[in-house]
Amino acid sequence: MCLAIPLKITEINGNEAVGERSGVRRKIRLDFIENPKLGEYVIVHAGFAIERLGAEQAQKSIRAAEEVENELGKL
Repeated sequence: MCLAIPLKITEINGNEAVGERSGVRRKIRLDFIENPKLGEYVIVHAGFAIERLGAEQAQKSIRAAEEVENELGKL
């Protein structure tokens, strides 16, 4: 199963970027995001940013993802 995760864009180089969440940085592609900007949040699936997120929604998604990760760590 693949999940889409929220990441904050911290670097942009053409259609490639670096996204970050909780100190973890990942290389991502921006082919589907028009005019991406540093500091924006995006949903990333299979290495591609597929949708922008507002900051408030991104924070909610990040908290939810962290809760799931914490619970899975208890298994």
